[in-house]
Amino acid sequence: MNNNDILRRIRYALDLPDARMVEVFALGGQTVTPQEVRTYMLSEEEQDDEYAVACTDALLGGFLDGLIIDLRGPPPAGRSAPPSSHALTNNLTLKKLRIALNLKEDAMMAILHAGGHPLSRGEPTALFRKPQHKHYRACGDQVLRKFLKGLTMRLRPTDAAPTQ
Repeated sequence: MNNNDILRRIRYALDLPDARMVEVFALGGQTVTPQEVRTYMLSEEEQDDEYAVACTDALLGGFLDGLIIDLRGPPPAGRSAPPSSHALTNNLTLKKLRIALNLKEDAMMAILHAGGHPLSRGEPTALFRKPQHKHYRACGDQVLRKFLKGLTMRLRPTDAAPTQ
């Protein structure tokens, strides 16, 4: 999945207008305008448009960090948020969404099940381990896509889920 698609699906699931997106980016240390936000929301067919802008790992990481601060509050005094300077993987994206939405293992499994990708009891923890751990499991595009679909179904049950 590309970063624009992830950002678009998160925005839809959380029902965030342009102004709110700009605020969340700002909380994560990113300065964007409402017009830039709209260019990140272009669909795959519109990505070839001359006005389309690709969302970088730094921008998406900043947005996810801002989402954590927005939904959970700033880190406790004396402890700073970890820097988001490293490459953004699907595992890290999923972890940041889990933190922002304060999801426990049961909720994660329910969301993945609703999205059409049920996992066994131990599998979610493998997604959040460090890559050097022997039980680490890389989060594929399919798992992240199904999680975002399940999240949309959970947060916007009356709306039709976006097609893939």
